[in-house]
Amino acid sequence: MSHDPAFDASIPVLTEVVVEPDTPIVPDVPDVPVTQPAPVIEAAPQDAPEVLERRAVDHWSGEQWSVMERRVTERILQQLQGRIDFVLEQRLRDGIADAVDKAMTNLSADIRSSLGDTLNEVVTRAVSQEIAHIRMLDK
Repeated sequence: MSHDPAFDASIPVLTEVVVEPDTPIVPDVPDVPVTQPAPVIEAAPQDAPEVLERRAVDHWSGEQWSVMERRVTERILQQLQGRIDFVLEQRLRDGIADAVDKAMTNLSADIRSSLGDTLNEVVTRAVSQEIAHIRMLDK
């Protein structure tokens, strides 16, 4: 690795799998007896999740699985909460905008109709009064 004086060879790097003393990892090689100490298997970065998953499946208790399930659930919920808030707010805005547009369209139509009726009554009354006034003048 590096020639850094702070480098300690006893500390594993990310691409190494650390073998726990009570859980040896033996490769699938027929001529390696199980009684020998298990060699450290270096996993490629893309293999690390599979190795960790295999170790977890083989050695985790029900309680450890429950803790992991709870942690993963909490993490996913936290990640989704921000997205949910944004989507909910956007949908509410869109829904409110649609409702306001419909309400304004209906209100405008009602006001036009009411204003038309009012203008019709006012003009009719004004014409009637003017005709009545002209008739009175002619008498």
